[in-house]
Amino acid sequence: MRLGPRILLPLLLGLSSALIAFQHNEDQSWPSEEEPADSSEKNEWAFTRLRYASRNGGYRDFGGFRSSGWFEDYPKADRQFVQGVLRLTRIDARPTQEVVDLDSDALFDFPWIYALNVGGWDFTDAQAKRMREYLLRGGFLLVDHFHGAADWESFLIGMRKILPDRPIVDLGDKDEIFHVLYDLDERVQVPGYHYIWTGRTYEKDGIEPHWRAVRDEKGRVMVAICHNMHLGDGWEHADDPRYPERFSSLAYRLGINYLIYGMTH
Repeated sequence: MRLGPRILLPLLLGLSSALIAFQHNEDQSWPSEEEPADSSEKNEWAFTRLRYASRNGGYRDFGGFRSSGWFEDYPKADRQFVQGVLRLTRIDARPTQEVVDLDSDALFDFPWIYALNVGGWDFTDAQAKRMREYLLRGGFLLVDHFHGAADWESFLIGMRKILPDRPIVDLGDKDEIFHVLYDLDERVQVPGYHYIWTGRTYEKDGIEPHWRAVRDEKGRVMVAICHNMHLGDGWEHADDPRYPERFSSLAYRLGINYLIYGMTH
């Protein structure tokens, strides 16, 4: 799916304008973490976040504080990304987010799932089997916000449980996923919020960003892997004038490309 210059230019201009508008609107309020999404609402797409257990112990749930990385940036990053989708595409997106567990049958209701802090994720054998089934049946998983060599090796423990026989490959600049809507031949490392006081785009020893994937036997990307970057912070802090617009702009472009690819492949 490629859009001509007459369509693409207004979208690009619209994205920058949308982010500038976010950054000048200091009165936006966001629902509390406890507000449930209306799962009965029918839409083409809903931002769906994966809730998982971590190897350092349990869930961080609405009523507790046990650390588990699935919860970070929730729900603001999710909802601000959805606002970008609604402004910049014709996708009928649900304005509120969903959270899904691998043990729930609702997993198969959502074709696109986001997971972050995957350097600490963990699954039972049954959960890994369900995620494998989800992906092989056409599901799409975007993983984000894990950094450095130790996080990568830890991420692989969970990934190998899910898809033990599928290799992880680097995505080239000409790969279709970078061109379904926005042409993203040139990309930069999208940093976390720490950038505003450190000026550093990387965390730990994750100096170089990597865009990787796991494909099925037909070449479809099932898992898009954003290593050494933090797209979620790019969405969450798009309304903060201290966080550079160029990073949020790329985070939105990447996220929308991944969304459209996942919904059309």
